[in-house]
Amino acid sequence: MPAPEGIELQEQPTAGAWGEWNPTEDSARSLRGKHRVVKQRGGLARSSTVLGVGVIAAVGAGGIATAQDRPQVAISIPSLPDLVIGGTAGGGAHHADAHGSAADAEDSSNATGIIAQQADRHADAGQALLGRILQQAESQESAAAAQARAEAERAAQEAAAAEAKAKKEAAEQEAADARLAAEKAAKEAQEAADAKAEQERLAKLAGSYSLPTSAYTLTSHYGVAGSMWSSGYHTGLDFAAPTGTPVKAVAGGKITSAGWSGAYGYRIVLELEDGTEIWYCHLSSMSVTSGSVGAGETIGRVGATGNVTGPHLHLEVRKGGSTMDPLAWLESKGLTV
Repeated sequence: MPAPEGIELQEQPTAGAWGEWNPTEDSARSLRGKHRVVKQRGGLARSSTVLGVGVIAAVGAGGIATAQDRPQVAISIPSLPDLVIGGTAGGGAHHADAHGSAADAEDSSNATGIIAQQADRHADAGQALLGRILQQAESQESAAAAQARAEAERAAQEAAAAEAKAKKEAAEQEAADARLAAEKAAKEAQEAADAKAEQERLAKLAGSYSLPTSAYTLTSHYGVAGSMWSSGYHTGLDFAAPTGTPVKAVAGGKITSAGWSGAYGYRIVLELEDGTEIWYCHLSSMSVTSGSVGAGETIGRVGATGNVTGPHLHLEVRKGGSTMDPLAWLESKGLTV
């Protein structure tokens, strides 16, 4: 069997001439000078395979014998890319410079292609990962922006609602203040109008009403209890004055009664237009005993007739058969008693 290219074999001795096979630096030399070492794909297993193929090619058809039985053989170990494993040691090993270069180029191209494919796959995976990361970041950024916008809108809505509430409360308070002010002004205006009307009424009444006498002193008021009165209490108002003091009509009306009346002495009854009766009692004399009279017209004189302790005018005011306080009635007519 011819030796593979790149390996020199010494002349094979006879079977008994084989000695110890111990390659040396001189016997193991490179055919092409510089020994190239490339990155081995496949690790230790492939390196062992290549070395084994080289040993088989060196031994040849004579078979494999122990190193004790063979002579020293000079072996030149080819570079790994130059050796292509194509089959068994007997017929599958091929090595040539031209073919080696092509195999080198093809192997390098294949390795480059595989590396490129792996790089492409890694690049594609990296691009996909980067795309997912960027997409996730964009999604998170969009969510954060949306949340920020929602919070800003909520804050704006709350601020607008608070402002609207404050304006509403201010408007309601202003309206309430205006309403109170208007009510107060209306009340004051009404009170002023009422006071004015009362003053006008009193002024009118003052011209229509007159005090029953002058130069008097009030001695007994209405409602005072005592045994001197048959009813148990005083039913009129006493104007103490000297005998003969003029007694006047308090308002325009007509005299319905004039004469003696027991404990009342001489009495004149003056009925007014509204039906109110004014009784003048204890008179010393009566000037008018019937007919109509005007306010302030003299109708009699103060005296001490009837059940009395001294000269005075006993004045009673009756309406519907019941007595009332003469002092309050005279004051209601605008008179100062």
